[in-house]
Amino acid sequence: MNMVGMFSIAFSLFLLMDPIGNIPLYIATLKEIHPKRQQWIIFRELIIALFIIIVFNFVGDELLNFLNVTQDTVQVSGGIILFLISLKMIFPPEKIHKPDQLKGPEPFIVPLAVPLVAGPTVLAAVMIYSHQYSGTLMITAICIAWAVSLIILLLSPFISRLLGTRGIVACERLMGLILTMIGIQMFLSGIHQFVTGHSF
Repeated sequence: MNMVGMFSIAFSLFLLMDPIGNIPLYIATLKEIHPKRQQWIIFRELIIALFIIIVFNFVGDELLNFLNVTQDTVQVSGGIILFLISLKMIFPPEKIHKPDQLKGPEPFIVPLAVPLVAGPTVLAAVMIYSHQYSGTLMITAICIAWAVSLIILLLSPFISRLLGTRGIVACERLMGLILTMIGIQMFLSGIHQFVTGHSF
């Protein structure tokens, strides 16, 4: 097993899950619920998110093969997707979810599991990576990214007090910058594979 590749994928998925950026939304959603119950809800929602992500990992490779998508296409499209996502992290649009809109009964699946953790960007990335790496490596990478995200979200009240709003924003933008470099490298690798694999 390629350990470097595994941790590279895990780190990319962790950035896409964006647990630090999701801390304010989790706190706003669960603020009317008892703290002990909050911990159980976060754990339950993350388990659901993990299940959904793993399902997409197994479906993704078959779907890409069915569509007859080549590896260089996967690399280029994956790089573009990661680059666009990272731009939103560095230059975030105006928040759609406001605390008043998140009030209500105890959340189930939506929005804490989907789309805040197992969002379309994470699922798309998993499908792309699954076409390139073995099942064991991918599952391990997913579990590593998920476990770190779980710990951060379980500690969200403490992290929120420690970093403050400005600190959370700064961390999210730093992660976006790193994700930009990963996306560009993936794009360049795809272009290189395409050029070397085709004679003109």
